[in-house]
Amino acid sequence: MWKTFLTVVIILLGAVVLLSAGILLKKNGKFPNIHVGSNPAMRKRGIGCVESQDRQARKYNPMAVNERSK
Repeated sequence: MWKTFLTVVIILLGAVVLLSAGILLKKNGKFPNIHVGSNPAMRKRGIGCVESQDRQARKYNPMAVNERSK
């Protein structure tokens, strides 16, 4: 049991080290920005992230009809 557990831990540590090698070894290494809103191809097509679309939808609209009954 311990042999299997130790093997799994070593494999996981190796995977973490290999995945982070590019970030750790570069001078100004940082995680890539994978946000949809920062992708130029997506912006060109008019596709935004859910947070940006929600923020735009919640903006105050002076032409909006008040649907709440009093």
